[in-house]
Amino acid sequence: MPPVLTVSALNRSAREILQRNFPLLWVAGEISNLARAASGHTYFSLKDDDAQVRCVMFRNRVQLLPWRMEDGQQVEVQALVGLFEARGEFQLNIESVRRAGVGARYEAYARLRDKLQREGLFATERKRALPRFPQHLGIVTSAQAAALQDVLAALRRRAPHVALTLFAAPVQGEGAAARIAAAILVAGSRDRTPAIDALIVVRGGGSIEDLWAFNEEVVARAIVASPVPVVCGVGHESDVTIADFTADQRAATPTAAAELASAGWFGAKEQLAILGGRLHGTLRGAIEVGMQRIDLLTHRLTHPGERMQRNRQAVAHLATRLSASLARELRHRTVSLERLRLRLTRRLPTTAPGAAQLALARQRLTTVSRRALAERRSRLAELAAALAQLSPQATLDRGYSIVRDQSGRLVRAGNQVAAGEALDLRFASGWARARVSDSG
Repeated sequence: MPPVLTVSALNRSAREILQRNFPLLWVAGEISNLARAASGHTYFSLKDDDAQVRCVMFRNRVQLLPWRMEDGQQVEVQALVGLFEARGEFQLNIESVRRAGVGARYEAYARLRDKLQREGLFATERKRALPRFPQHLGIVTSAQAAALQDVLAALRRRAPHVALTLFAAPVQGEGAAARIAAAILVAGSRDRTPAIDALIVVRGGGSIEDLWAFNEEVVARAIVASPVPVVCGVGHESDVTIADFTADQRAATPTAAAELASAGWFGAKEQLAILGGRLHGTLRGAIEVGMQRIDLLTHRLTHPGERMQRNRQAVAHLATRLSASLARELRHRTVSLERLRLRLTRRLPTTAPGAAQLALARQRLTTVSRRALAERRSRLAELAAALAQLSPQATLDRGYSIVRDQSGRLVRAGNQVAAGEALDLRFASGWARARVSDSG
C-alpha cells in the first residue's frame, strides 16, 4: 500500500520537483491584475492568448527595477518556477523584469554607450554650463507632443519673458533620429538670427521602442556638435537614453528640463522676492523707528504761545536782575569816584605863585617877539629892493627884451641865428614873433 502524504508534504515535494527541473529562465507575456502590497512586494499575472501564471516579485527585487510596472505592459521576466505551498498555487518567483524585446535593443544600447564613452563624449569636463539668464531658448520636439505643452507651461510660469523657438521633429518612428539630429544642428547654427542661448531636447514617456530615436548615434553626435548648451529631458525619471549621457545637462522629465533652462531666472525671481521682503522689513522697521521718534518729539514739543510766555517770563526775570546789577554797580562806582575826588583834592598843588611868574614871562615874551618881528621886516624890505634891481623883469622894464629861437634857447649873439629864422621876443609887457632878414 503506497504511503499517505499530507497536503503540506505533497506541495513541498511538488515545489522541489519544479525547482529541480526548471532552472532560472525567461518568460514572455503581458502583465495583468497587478497589485502592490504594503510590504513592498508586487503580485501580478503573466498571460498570453492561451494561458496565465501567477507571479510574485519581492520588494528587494522591485527596488532594483528602473521603471514602474503597469497592467497591459508586454514584458520578459527572469524567474524561478515554484509553488506557493500554503495555497498550493503554481507561481513564478520573479528575479528581474525587462520590457519585451529589450534584450537585443539593450545590447545595441550598451555597445553604443561604451563606444561613445571611450571617445570621451560623456566626459564631465566636456559638459558646458547652461546660461544663467538666457534670452532665447530653442526647443526640439514634436509639435503635437504633450512634452511641448509641459515645457511651455513651465517656462510661462517661471520665465515668461524668454523668447522661444520650436524646431519641430518627429520623436519616434522611422527616420526620427535623423530629423531630430538635423533639428539640433539647425537650432544651434551660428549663422542663425536670432541666435539661441540654449537648446531643450524633450520627449514624453513611452516604451523603449518609443524612446529609441534618442539612443541613436546620430542624435548623440548632433548634441555633442551643438555650439550651444543642450539640456535633455526624455521620458520619465527612470528612463535614461544615450542623448541624456551626451547632453550638457540631463533632466528627469520635460518639465524638469524647462526648469533647468530657466533656473537662473527663477532663482533671481525668488532672490528678488527675498530681497524685496527684506527691503520691506527694513523700511517698515525704519518707519516704525521714525514714528517712535516723532512720538517722543511730540511729547517734547510745546505750544508756541506757552513757549513765548516762558520766554517773556525769562526776559522779565533777566531784566530785573540786570537793573539790580546796574544799580548796584552804579552805587559802587559813585562811591569810588567820590573817594578819588577827595584824594585828588587833598593832593591838588597851589597855582598862585606860578600864575604870577607865568604872567611876567608872557609880557616879556610879547615885547621880545615884537622887537624881533620889526627887525625881520626891515631886513626883508632891504632884500626885496636888492632883488628887484637884479630881476629880469627890472631889465625889461628899462627897455630891454628877451630873444629866444624856435627851440626855446636864448639868443645872445647875431651868429646864433640865420636869415629867415623865426624868433620869439619877450618884452616887459607882452611878446611878439619876428623873422630875421639879416644877421651878422
